[in-house]
This record gives sequence, C-alpha cells and structure tokens, in this order.
Amino acid sequence: MKTVTLIGKPGCHLCDDAREIIRRVCEETGAAWEEKDINQDPELYQKYWEQIPVTLVDGAQHDFWRVDPERLRKALGG
Repeated sequence: MKTVTLIGKPGCHLCDDAREIIRRVCEETGAAWEEKDINQDPELYQKYWEQIPVTLVDGAQHDFWRVDPERLRKALGG
C-alpha cells in the first residue's frame, strides 16, 4: 500500500485544498495518508518552506503548491 504525505501548516488555504484532494483520492485508491506540520519539524521547514503544500508519495516528492487529482491517482496506481 502506498502512503501519501501532505506537508503543510495550519491556516494555509492551499493546504486545505490539497488535504481534501488527497483525502478523496486516497479513499478511492485505498492508499494511506498522513499530514505533517512544517512548523513542527525544522528539517521539513528548511527543505520545503517555499513550496507548501508539498505532497510526497512513499517519501518521494510528488507535487507542490497544488495537487492534481488525476496525477496523484496515477501515482497511486488508480
């Protein structure tokens, strides 16, 4: 099973949009997903601050700023 990770922060409208797309696509494909707050992890903050929201699939960067549901679905094999 693949895992999608959303890296974002509270109060980010793009993160809210990404969360909804990720949740829906993961439900459709059976993939797991998790969310990490960039403010709680100095390494993530340094690496991704200017790109949030960032989407990872199995730990590899997949997208940033906006999540394309079709592209994510394909990456998850759906």
